[in-house]
Amino acid sequence: MINFEKFELSNGLTVIVHEDKSTPLVAMNILYKVGARDEDPEQTGFAHLFEHLMFGGSINIPSYDEPLQKAGGENNAFTNNDFTNYYLTIPAANLETGFWLESDRMLSLAFTEKSLEVQRNVVVEEFRQRYLNQPYGDAWLKLRPLAYKVHPYQWATIGKEVSHIENATLQDVKNFFKKWYAPNNAILTLAGNCSVETAKELCKKWFEPIPAVNLTERNLPKEPKQTEMRRLEVKADVPSDQLYLAFHCCSRYDKDFYATDLLSDVLSRGKSSRLYQQLVKDKKLFTDIGAYMLGDLDESLILIEGKVSDGLNPSDAEEAVFEVIEELKKGISDKELDKIKNKAYSTLLFSEMSIANKALNLAYYEMLGDAEIANQQETIYNSIKSSDILNIANSILTKENCSVLTYLSNHHA
Repeated sequence: MINFEKFELSNGLTVIVHEDKSTPLVAMNILYKVGARDEDPEQTGFAHLFEHLMFGGSINIPSYDEPLQKAGGENNAFTNNDFTNYYLTIPAANLETGFWLESDRMLSLAFTEKSLEVQRNVVVEEFRQRYLNQPYGDAWLKLRPLAYKVHPYQWATIGKEVSHIENATLQDVKNFFKKWYAPNNAILTLAGNCSVETAKELCKKWFEPIPAVNLTERNLPKEPKQTEMRRLEVKADVPSDQLYLAFHCCSRYDKDFYATDLLSDVLSRGKSSRLYQQLVKDKKLFTDIGAYMLGDLDESLILIEGKVSDGLNPSDAEEAVFEVIEELKKGISDKELDKIKNKAYSTLLFSEMSIANKALNLAYYEMLGDAEIANQQETIYNSIKSSDILNIANSILTKENCSVLTYLSNHHA
């Protein structure tokens, strides 16, 4: 249970405070409701480029990291298809330094050609290293456009192609910032040794003067129902054949999300799960296999990915995956359901141990509609019955709802 108080500033910034006097630190989290899905299809990778630019200095503070480190703080950030998240942890005595830093970059980044050039090179290098020059690194660059035909989830957070980042101009970047980086499109959470009174005082001083913007209403195209299996085969210099099976599933807002999440756990949570037991241990068709749900805000995907054992035909291995799926559709025992629920609880509890995670969780659930949902997770998972999971399995784990990406290693004859 995370106790918190919530208030809103006159400029629309939502603020959530979880006071914890047992720690000398405060975690500060700012979630901006902008991700890769909000990009222009001809200018992708901007949300992620921004995550880098936000550390390149703001209007009154040339270096973000230096004053934070002097104050004993540390920070990081991440971007995904739905939102961008910045977080720092700092000794409570120096909390105002965090407010000064975060408010200044929300107010205005120091947009210079030099800063853009530096960060653009960093991102281009990351694109090449992590996505293009690594075995299976481009899997998402191939899988997303295979599974999504109209929704902007068809590109990865890094972007569709390197040229989109290379060609980003200063004006393009400024426009993107002005459109999304505003108090009324953000959620600020504080967890740790900070009272609500202190939070209100500091927010009034540092964030309230920042003007709100007119937010553009999102009007993202809805992905049509997939009606036939899609396939893509890639021959590449990879150590072994690898299979990816992507099935469309519900959005994070959907009541079916929790049953779908548990379904991916039945398939692949731990060494005693069905895919691992049957296909790795017993039949030795794969050397490793896993399943997970992406949990995107819009209609998402369940992924099954596995490394095929040497000398075996990937299509036989794929067929065996569908056999496990068909068997699952016949039933899930109470014992199996209890086991995966217990694992889900332990993950939930673990995710609430640090103040940084508490701050992130509160911001995330507030974005979903209400921070209080963070405290309802265990009850919701507990209410899921095996029939709920089987209904989902029968409706989404079908061949016509599946996109298959196969990597064939060059070692093939």
